[in-house]
Amino acid sequence: MDQAQTIATLGGHSMGTTWSVRLCVAPGRDLRALHDGIHARLNEIIVQMSTWQADSLISRFNRADAGSAFALPGEFAEVLACALQVAASSDGAFDPIIVPLVVLWGFGADAGRQQRPKADQLQATRARCGWQRLHWQPGQPLLQPGGLALDFSAIAKGYAVDHLSAWLRHCGITAALVEVGGELHGYGLKPDGSSWRVLVETGPEEDAAGSWPARLLRLDNLAIATSGDHFHHYADAQGLVSHSLDPRSGQPVAMTTAAVSVAAASAMLADAWATALTVLGPQQGLALANAHGLAARFVSRHRDGPHEHLSTAFAALLEDNATENPA
Repeated sequence: MDQAQTIATLGGHSMGTTWSVRLCVAPGRDLRALHDGIHARLNEIIVQMSTWQADSLISRFNRADAGSAFALPGEFAEVLACALQVAASSDGAFDPIIVPLVVLWGFGADAGRQQRPKADQLQATRARCGWQRLHWQPGQPLLQPGGLALDFSAIAKGYAVDHLSAWLRHCGITAALVEVGGELHGYGLKPDGSSWRVLVETGPEEDAAGSWPARLLRLDNLAIATSGDHFHHYADAQGLVSHSLDPRSGQPVAMTTAAVSVAAASAMLADAWATALTVLGPQQGLALANAHGLAARFVSRHRDGPHEHLSTAFAALLEDNATENPA
């Protein structure tokens, strides 16, 4: 317990979303340098990994000619290695090489009209996707084989959380709760000696209100990320179209899974796995989570109301007293 410290809160906008940091500091400390430093760290990620920035590294790679080679900064290489690891472990349920499919269905930075594609369009676009097309080894330049487009939108926010946490530690911040776009990581103890506690995201309020108990997690050197079909979708004459696409079929995920949360030591891993398990759904996803020892929570919609499924590792993380106040 360090009663000589207090909890301060910083926040802002970056990466197309919001960020916030709660951190333990000495009373009266000037926080402007920390705030500016956080923005600088986030900008490091944007200039490397944002498909919304035409001059970012990932955008330049995506439009490069076949045979072009790119030397990768450490941050980019770390995210790419993790993305390929999760792609292989999930048998392609997570795939960082899905940009043409995302655009085809009307999502992403280069999205056009939101409409269902024709079968021949879908078949032709699927041929341009697939993580197996990228042949890269850590420490080597990244080679553009021709027409290949990377997308880190399902992993970059998680990495940003890890990146900020590491930088804050470097700055001597002994305890912090870091959040970018809903992905979180907590480390250290608050001045009263307690850990950071957060409510696990469930889904739309209309799906969740009064339906199940709150799930409270203690983030003690732990991260949590949530993915779900309620975040981005559109409706047409045939129904709802989720932004969560199954890379293996090229089709949107059926809108039955309200939210999938994954807790892990790394927010980057949690972010990527939450996407993969959303694609797989509660049955296959829960089986894979248990096989890999992943802490995962699935919230799905059913006619008789919402159902919750917890992996063994996630159940072990739950707080005994879910009525404690978060954070």
